[in-house]
Amino acid sequence: MRLGLISDTHGHEQLTRQAVRMLESLGVDALLHCGDIGSPEIVEMLAAWRPYYVFGNCDIDRQPLRDAIARWGGVCCEEFADLTLAGERVALLHSHDRQKFRQVIQSDSYALVCYGHTHTAAIDRHGETLVVNPGAIYRANPHSIGLVELPGLDAQIISL
Repeated sequence: MRLGLISDTHGHEQLTRQAVRMLESLGVDALLHCGDIGSPEIVEMLAAWRPYYVFGNCDIDRQPLRDAIARWGGVCCEEFADLTLAGERVALLHSHDRQKFRQVIQSDSYALVCYGHTHTAAIDRHGETLVVNPGAIYRANPHSIGLVELPGLDAQIISL
């Protein structure tokens, strides 16, 4: 399974369109949004993948986002998701709650932890856990997304 990761779109449609074109060219099978979605229009743009979404600290007005996620067939996970994808246990969160973030990565319960918030792409290992931040679509240089092959946990950051 080719898993796409996107974060911190903050409602920026033009940059998200670039990300959508890249995700399409990479043949992504599933998509996780690591928070700070920003607007219902972003949810519509990503609908082809029926993504899993978590909210970030800037997703203040959440009901329109919940409604859009439901309308476009995504999965609203509120602030945390515990998923099983291609046989791997995956955590999805924004990471603005630093205590929760540390707890998740130190738990040794997940093969993969996906997060956003920092607007800085990163691929790290904490014990047996692969921890990936795809960077950000908005307010980042470069703008980037993440790609993880499951199983196998081969991750890369892709600049837009």
